[in-house]
Amino acid sequence: MPEEGTRRTESTEGILFGIAAYGFWGFVAIYFKLLSRVSSLEILAHRIVWSVVVLVAIIAILRRWPALARVARNRRSLQLLALSTVLVAANWFVFIWAVTHNHLVEASLGYFINPLVSVLLGFIVLHEHLRTIEWVSIGLAAMAVTWLAVGAGIFPWISLSVAFSFGFYGLVRKIAAVPSLEGLTIETAMLLPIAGGYLLYRAAAGTLMFGHASRSLDLLLLAAGPITAIPLLWFVSAVQRLRLATVGLLQYITPTIQFCLAVAVYHEPFGSRKLVAFTLIWCAVAMYSAANLRSST
Repeated sequence: MPEEGTRRTESTEGILFGIAAYGFWGFVAIYFKLLSRVSSLEILAHRIVWSVVVLVAIIAILRRWPALARVARNRRSLQLLALSTVLVAANWFVFIWAVTHNHLVEASLGYFINPLVSVLLGFIVLHEHLRTIEWVSIGLAAMAVTWLAVGAGIFPWISLSVAFSFGFYGLVRKIAAVPSLEGLTIETAMLLPIAGGYLLYRAAAGTLMFGHASRSLDLLLLAAGPITAIPLLWFVSAVQRLRLATVGLLQYITPTIQFCLAVAVYHEPFGSRKLVAFTLIWCAVAMYSAANLRSST
């Protein structure tokens, strides 16, 4: 049994890994902003192709081939990963499109809503029990979405797409019970033929940006691989060392950074209607987080 000092060190390491992962995912919007002149589909394709390269290299370095092979031989796991592949691709595309088209505020709202969506999906699909405070939090989130849809006259499709695609992705991956590294490697490998084919199509049509714009842009697109894989490894390290309640609180670092970037740096519009919606969401998040803290102590 580890000594108290060891447990404290592991907890500190876990928090640092968690802050690094969620902080990185928050600031990754800056990276995608730098690629605004590239089409969202080409960015997504590069993210998939170079992620496969990096993830396969990590699998080789960590000697995780046996674990990867076990997942690949499991038919049920592959079927579930095929579904999660579609969901993660949709989430990546919507987020990339939102950032490059000046809708980062809406994307950050989606990631604030996401944990509440996950709670609701757990109740509907996994028959998990919800406490009163969780129902109230979900109700506040629903009010915020309704306020945006009715008050502004615009359906908040970006926020809902981000929240539900990632919510369902988490649900499918929970059911699949596949390790994060092996799962993401198989997911990106499943997408590789489509992504590679799309890049070849654009190259044949003379519309491919990679290799035809500037060396700096090429390097940015190549960086999509490590930018996808590295924070995932930090996240896995955090989950292994921390309570899920702590991980759940740390995840709000990402949308908070995204929101601050959108308003303070990129000067996206943030009128009174969005302020009301965000206030409702922040209240819901605060209630949900407080409830989790009390139940975990």
